[in-house]
Amino acid sequence: PSPLNAAFGRFLDAFSGTTVEIVSLWLPGLSAVRAISSPGGPTPPFTTLSVSQPATAVTHIELHRPEKRNAMNKAFWREMVECFTQIAEDPDCRVVVVSGAGDVFTAGIDLMDMASEVLHPEGDDMARTSWNMRRIIAKYQETFSVIERCPKPVVVAVQGACIGGGVDLITACDIRLCTQDAWFQVKEVDIGLAADVGTLQRLPKVIGSRSLVNELALTARKMYADEAKESGLVSRVFPDKVAMLAGALEMAGEIAGRSPVAVQGTKVNLIYSRDHSVAEGLNYMATWNMSMLQTEDVMKSAAASMEKKSPKTITFSKL
Repeated sequence: PSPLNAAFGRFLDAFSGTTVEIVSLWLPGLSAVRAISSPGGPTPPFTTLSVSQPATAVTHIELHRPEKRNAMNKAFWREMVECFTQIAEDPDCRVVVVSGAGDVFTAGIDLMDMASEVLHPEGDDMARTSWNMRRIIAKYQETFSVIERCPKPVVVAVQGACIGGGVDLITACDIRLCTQDAWFQVKEVDIGLAADVGTLQRLPKVIGSRSLVNELALTARKMYADEAKESGLVSRVFPDKVAMLAGALEMAGEIAGRSPVAVQGTKVNLIYSRDHSVAEGLNYMATWNMSMLQTEDVMKSAAASMEKKSPKTITFSKL
């Protein structure tokens, strides 16, 4: 059987014995696996992103410049902020899947398109030029920080090359998946600069080995899928893109089927705890849950658990 059919089989096996209501809720996501991996253009008003809803409460964002290996041009840096700002406020979205069109996730920054702004910032003197350069860098940092700030969990699916800015992007996501042919490269030192939009800040907290991070960032060597899995950069490796997208959609469905109050609160507190001490994280958690525990979702989930029903049988209010 094809990887896609095998993935469908695993998906259906996971829900065997559940009610017809559950199957009808999640079946749209099965046919959507083919749809999200089929050719198509960017979604207006975007020119670099294709946005769709392949399953209930799941938003799919596809980097869509396959003819340019999904290189990140000026429009991309702006459109990612606009897209995730909308998603953060969208009550119909509970989880996001990010992927890249074609055979490559992304070749990183589009140097030809970005050169004029990055290499020749405006300014009448050194102080003003530097001030404008700092503003430009901060603007580009926001492109990926908005992913991390989005309360909806973000699953990223990587195939082929993930270079430079691609590493900045995926380290801002919550769950990282890849194909067996994927490889990752912190490329910036090869083009004469230090990575400045998130990799040097987030990658050490993702991998945990300072030595390995230093090696990758200082040598610009490629890290292939098996090493990425072993080091913790990705949590799962799939044989090909079709199987990976099926797995990403299945995982997104599992997340979307849970209480959005619980899921979004979990993401917010995981990120807060990463950047604070245990004591500060516990204090923040207590303050968070003193209001968030006052939700009907707790009683609904507890009742379903006692009746040995899946959380996906519960109808949760939008958030």
